[in-house]
Amino acid sequence: MTDQEQTITPADATIVSSGLGTKGPEERTLPATLQEDMDLCLNILRQVLSEYDENLLKTFDTVRQYAVDASAERFSGVLTDTHPERDDLEMAVKTIDAMNLHDAQLLARAFATYFHLANLCEENYRVAVLHEREAKVDDTQAIDPVNEMTKAYHQLISEMGPAKAKELLERLEFHPVFTAHPTEARRKAVEGKIRRIAQLLEAHRLLGGSDKKEDSRRLYSEIDALFRTSPIALKKPTPVEEADTILDIFDNTLFHTIPMVYRRFDDWMLGDKAGIEPPACPAFFHPGSWIGSDRDGNPNVTAKVSRQVARKFSDHVLAALEEATRTVGRNMTVESETTPPSDELRALWNQQKEISERLTGKASLISTKELHRAVLLVMADRLHYTIKRDTDLMYHNCDDFLADLRVVQRSLAEAGDKRAAYGPLQDLIWQTETFGFHMVEMEFRQHSVVHARALDDIREHGLHGERGPLQPMTHEVLDTFRALGAIQKRNGVKAARRYIISFTKSAKNVRDVYELNRLAFSNPDDAPVIDVIPLFEQLEDLEHSVSVLDEMLKIPEVQARLKQTGRKMEVMLGYSDSSKDAGPTTATLALHSAQERIAKWADENDIDLTLFHGRGGAVGRGGGPANRAVLAQPKGSVKCRFKRSPTQGEVIFARYGNPVLAIRHVESVAAATLLQSAPSVEKTNTEMTEKYKPMANQLSEVSHETFLDLLNSEDFAPWFSIVTPLTEIGLLPIGSRPAKRGLGAKSLDDLRTIPWIFSWAQARINLAAWYGLGSACESFGDLATLRKAYEEWPLFSTFIDNIEMSLAKTDERIAKMYLALGDRPDLSKKVLDEMELTRKWVLKIVGDEWPLQHRHVLGQAIRIRSPYVDALSVTQVLALRSLRKKVDKEELSESQQAGFIYLILCTVSGVAAGLQNTG
Repeated sequence: MTDQEQTITPADATIVSSGLGTKGPEERTLPATLQEDMDLCLNILRQVLSEYDENLLKTFDTVRQYAVDASAERFSGVLTDTHPERDDLEMAVKTIDAMNLHDAQLLARAFATYFHLANLCEENYRVAVLHEREAKVDDTQAIDPVNEMTKAYHQLISEMGPAKAKELLERLEFHPVFTAHPTEARRKAVEGKIRRIAQLLEAHRLLGGSDKKEDSRRLYSEIDALFRTSPIALKKPTPVEEADTILDIFDNTLFHTIPMVYRRFDDWMLGDKAGIEPPACPAFFHPGSWIGSDRDGNPNVTAKVSRQVARKFSDHVLAALEEATRTVGRNMTVESETTPPSDELRALWNQQKEISERLTGKASLISTKELHRAVLLVMADRLHYTIKRDTDLMYHNCDDFLADLRVVQRSLAEAGDKRAAYGPLQDLIWQTETFGFHMVEMEFRQHSVVHARALDDIREHGLHGERGPLQPMTHEVLDTFRALGAIQKRNGVKAARRYIISFTKSAKNVRDVYELNRLAFSNPDDAPVIDVIPLFEQLEDLEHSVSVLDEMLKIPEVQARLKQTGRKMEVMLGYSDSSKDAGPTTATLALHSAQERIAKWADENDIDLTLFHGRGGAVGRGGGPANRAVLAQPKGSVKCRFKRSPTQGEVIFARYGNPVLAIRHVESVAAATLLQSAPSVEKTNTEMTEKYKPMANQLSEVSHETFLDLLNSEDFAPWFSIVTPLTEIGLLPIGSRPAKRGLGAKSLDDLRTIPWIFSWAQARINLAAWYGLGSACESFGDLATLRKAYEEWPLFSTFIDNIEMSLAKTDERIAKMYLALGDRPDLSKKVLDEMELTRKWVLKIVGDEWPLQHRHVLGQAIRIRSPYVDALSVTQVLALRSLRKKVDKEELSESQQAGFIYLILCTVSGVAAGLQNTG
């Protein structure tokens, strides 16, 4: 049920000539190749289950068939119900309910295994389709129809002229931020098996004879191991271990894939001159991270941890650059006679000899009469000693290394060997510009209340505890700034200069951070360079954001940084808490309005603004296709720079796990970031926002009232924890971050948005994504206007399409089973009535009879998966019911209770894989 390939709606078609595709005719069957792969994986899994236990296979098939038939009942008119005379869902419930705990655990693992395999089949199909499209491209065309960046750039040229288009290209920046609370509900051990299975599956179709038999044998072996591996990790990862998520993606895709993105753009823009003249594409991809630096509500992230994580990132990227430099050097076998070194290169060589006769002597022996090669090999050795922190031999900053690379490049170009200058050496330069010596730009975050408490503590007891001991948290806050400074000294200012304030309420919150940064150091010169970023999250904060920013401009430290940076400033908007605070409809519209006002404020104050979008992967956290989100932003709010967080857990793996899909994702977002500045796009967004403002205001008001009416119901918070696996999700070892912030709150107010959304998704309700919209549309009542807005207004069409996707993952029959756990028929009725009302209006607006009716492949893929998700959901809700009933009656031993918890966690992992989202 991946939502990475959503299609273009009519509103998008007005600003994208041809993008991800268009809504096509209703499809009732999967493409043949995808169906073959899914059948292959299912057959192998069935064989694996048979070898493990024939009875397990029998139960798996029985439950699967009941679930398939129950799904046919649900999608009546789309699928054929083979047994219309019986209630197949009830039969599945009875079968699962009769199982013992051990067998139910194995069944849950079997279905979870199937979802991992189904996800791989869909991913391989997407890759194959992209390859097919690429193969059909005429490379003599001026525009690559598959590469969205080239299309966007040519549209900019046609609308604005080459000079302005080039200026915007040089400003381009895509800054995904990998978050410190990964929600990927699968183990790293499972991830490795999935990657190997993906490679085998991709090769399977291309092989024959003995090679195909061997590939099949290995597929059986890996799938058998996948089933036999517990989907639940033994413990929660530490923040230092969480950093491995980034290292894994860096090694498998990012380090080698990002230069390919730049190269693909150059190949089309420069044509035959690509690779023999300076590149056209800037290094625009600059990843950031909250892993090991986001301490808001996570006591496990300390100053010591931040230093460790920064060192881990730095050593890893330095090792990668060392290997890449050595590879380029070894292959740089151009002789001094055919490719004479420049005076500049000879001077660099002499400097290297002054640094170390030993290193240059070793390089000379390997590279006699090949000075370019010798210089590069010494550079690789110096990177090695940078990791070792050898003061005499190391590079003290990335700029020095980059400068040396450019000396080699200029020398090659001057000698006439432009292909060597702008070939692999250029790739190495791009990698250095993209990742530096830090790999990712660490961003520190803390709650505004923590800063205020620390300052109060210091004022009461003295900076050094002269009037009594300081609180441990105060020491930690001060140590955080010292850690930030140490990271900057080691890895450069870019490595860690951003400091984000959660729940920014006033400019005083910003002053607090700058004051603490000063107080942390005896010598003012030791204080690090920081850019303090206000994070506006709740509805009230969004409404007051501009007045807070006005006051920020009066702070001396802010004024100094604006002068140093050319008046650059970042502002972060929180999609997660605003959605939980006000409901999805009101939050979406309030965020859009805030962006408009902040962009206007920036223009009036000559601020070079970067808006940091705190979007998650789930729809309830502002998720959905990033390119469409960018294209729907207000005028002046992007300016060729798109920064998005959180990119986390399952979203990181989905977007960057496969090299082909990673290239496509980066190109797609970069294209939208460029195109958002096109006059036609700005005109559409501005005019349509104004045209539909009255409609938006009415929808926002009613949806907000409806949402608050539910949340303010008596005992809503405990009811929510009962009708969803909220408590059990808190036990799932999927991240170091607790489910609640540690500031003493005892209600939904302090519940983190991830478990809020994850819990509703597990209950097959997805309430966080849509609640309130149905009542708002019903109150508005004008279907014609809603449909027209869907066709014309990019923001509204993106919002509605995301909700349709979310509704496709709900199931009213299973939702009723979860809601029955709470014994609150009044609240259950509210939820189910609103779900039905929202479904009715969304389908009317998009013109579908059922969710995703006209989505090419996607709607059918959901229908194919639905029975398997249903089986896991039924297993989960029955386990929750039994566990809570038996615990209340004190009927369970500690080991039996642990068994139920394990079963529930297995189903949580499986449902997350099936729905393709956690939080």
